[in-house]
Amino acid sequence: MDRFVSNFTNRLDSKGRVSIPAPFRAVLARDGFEGLYVHPGLDAPALDAGGNALLAEINALLETLSPYSEERDFLSTALLGTSEILKVDPEGRVTFSDALKAHAGITDTVTFVGHGHKFQVWEPERFRAHLDEARARVRELKKNLGRSGANGSPVRSATSLSPGASGA
Repeated sequence: MDRFVSNFTNRLDSKGRVSIPAPFRAVLARDGFEGLYVHPGLDAPALDAGGNALLAEINALLETLSPYSEERDFLSTALLGTSEILKVDPEGRVTFSDALKAHAGITDTVTFVGHGHKFQVWEPERFRAHLDEARARVRELKKNLGRSGANGSPVRSATSLSPGASGA
């Protein structure tokens, strides 16, 4: 598989290193990126990480913007200017900088969370709270999608189709 899936929780060792989960290391190896590209999450207290696939997505996003636009400058600063390329040791471990750890609230344990083309690194309690919120939002989204037809228009209930009921 060439996608980051599932989640794994690992402890930092006494030197501050943490092992990237083996399935994630396998995806990185197939991706061919030397090291681990990491930047602070834009909208979450987590780190976004990956290799060439993540960088390609960032570059594709930046290419949609005018080269000298303020939007491109801001995104470049946030996605490239605050990023780090971490060395992965022979045992598959990395050491996050103090700035990265501070952004994510990482102390002694991290949770790696697959997002397909990238993965995120969370402080475990923050991830659990995020997961609870994500599940609640997905349940609401599912309800709303259930109220819409395949083309996005509302599905009429049996009562809206009864004689005398107005409908569009």
